[in-house]
Amino acid sequence: MNKYGLVGKKLGHSLSPEIHNYIFDKLGVEAEYSLYEIEDGKDILKLMEEKGIKGFNITIPYKEIVMSQLDFISEEAEKIGAVNLVKIKNGESYGYNSDYYGVVEMLEKHDVKVKGKICYVLGSGGASKSVIVALHDLGAKEIVVVTRDVESKRRELKNRFRNIEVVSYENIIGGDIVVNTTPLGMYPNIDSSPLDEEILKRFDIAVDVVYNPKTTKFLQLAKNCSLKCVDGVSMLVGQAIKSDELWEGIDIDRDTREEVEKRVIERLEEMKK
Repeated sequence: MNKYGLVGKKLGHSLSPEIHNYIFDKLGVEAEYSLYEIEDGKDILKLMEEKGIKGFNITIPYKEIVMSQLDFISEEAEKIGAVNLVKIKNGESYGYNSDYYGVVEMLEKHDVKVKGKICYVLGSGGASKSVIVALHDLGAKEIVVVTRDVESKRRELKNRFRNIEVVSYENIIGGDIVVNTTPLGMYPNIDSSPLDEEILKRFDIAVDVVYNPKTTKFLQLAKNCSLKCVDGVSMLVGQAIKSDELWEGIDIDRDTREEVEKRVIERLEEMKK
């Protein structure tokens, strides 16, 4: 049986084991997914290999430190500057960024056309980088990152992307798509939103990478303004499926993806009670 897992410092109650083990059971794959909390990230790869782990996901604070420990790093992970998925095969290690694939899956599933569009990204933390690179690769006309730390982020991002601007929340003009990558609105702080209705009216589509709750305050306000709304559940499922596909060398069909997403939504509802 192949062993996989999630590596991090404080994992709390993660849905990851439920999602991955549900996928394995559904497909008849002999594998198990567990949580691995570690205090120090300097020897993650060695530690996982000693445990017989064939692959693992990585969460904060180890997404960057692990990169120097790997033999190969994928193009999207290089551009993002972070790895959250590692595959070990024949004694060699491969690093990817599955969040990137989750973003692409989320946008494609909900028929959000990025090419030629003006896209705003709220927040400049780790989650924003995967979104920025995905939007760039999908052909966004312009990407505007909204942050409180304008000058340093402008210097950092302008060196990496040609069609990017960085502004403060007070200087949002408006565009086609707005993506929230901040934790505002995430359970248990469900009454928070990074934008109010007055600003949301300046966009056509609102996307939130937060998945718990499924409909955040940000998306509810956007819905009030008649925007098309996309929640973060399909990104969560998309990145999990990409991990399993890479680890097991399989292709997971659309029906299975839909069943996994349905199961995640059910679990999120159960967690409310």
